[in-house]
Amino acid sequence: MSEQTKIGWLKRIRQGLSRSSSRLTQGITDLFTKRRLDDAALEELEELLITADLGVSTAARITQQLAKGRYDQEISSEEVRTTLADSIAEILTPVARPLEPDRANKPHVVLMVGVNGSGKTTTIGKLAKYHHDQGLSVTLVAGDTFRAAAVEQLKVWGERTGCPVIAREQGADAAGLAFDALRTSQERGDDLLLIDTAGRLQNKADLMAELSKIVRVLRKHDPAAPHDILLVLDATVGQNAHSQVEIFKDITEVTGLVVTKLDGTARGGVLVALADKFGLPVHAIGVGEGADDLRPFEARAFARSLLGLE
Repeated sequence: MSEQTKIGWLKRIRQGLSRSSSRLTQGITDLFTKRRLDDAALEELEELLITADLGVSTAARITQQLAKGRYDQEISSEEVRTTLADSIAEILTPVARPLEPDRANKPHVVLMVGVNGSGKTTTIGKLAKYHHDQGLSVTLVAGDTFRAAAVEQLKVWGERTGCPVIAREQGADAAGLAFDALRTSQERGDDLLLIDTAGRLQNKADLMAELSKIVRVLRKHDPAAPHDILLVLDATVGQNAHSQVEIFKDITEVTGLVVTKLDGTARGGVLVALADKFGLPVHAIGVGEGADDLRPFEARAFARSLLGLE
């Protein structure tokens, strides 16, 4: 990424997280104007962090870290925000791992999972663009065969990114499609194969059976596939994201997360809570509608943007 592109992306993260950061920044400013860091102040700060979806245990821990060196001393809102940003960056750094397709796989197979409405199909399109721009050959698979709109949406992304899309008629067997797509992709020598899947949680048993079948069938052709199973989460659902991670971890072997729609919510703190609780790699975040608004996740940039810091 060029320096100019990086600066532009950091600016988009700050703008995208502005709803989350303005709530935290204003709350911290209101709390810490000429005030000592006493028990009452710490309790109010902890409550503020919980309302910003950082989660109870995470909020308690980073508030205690703040208290360690500064308890009962006067502290400015700027110092509070900087210290909190450092603590959050510490939590996020171990999980901030870009998706790095192994070019030896030919193709590296990524199964995309998530509930309908999470931004899964759009995320596949954006990931395709990002990796295609990095010089990889990418094929998309319209594996959500139940929703005609999902198939059409993926075809649009295919045209937009110059990546081929493998699709079948509505209602086709998703596992059979995935199997044929992997074979075609191998014959072409693709670097990356991104497979969309259905996300109907109304009947968890059906979804579990379908995803298990896709994985089983892919492994008949390549015992190592899928190489990654990425769960796409919509940040606007806040704490409900935790139950989605739990459900999909039960259904399949989730290897990493992509968090979308951070620009549409004041609940950006949920990403910190997820990182702290599950420790799953966060490969990318989305902060807008544009094709370039999904990028690899950077811990420090996110933490500072969340606290309204440059």
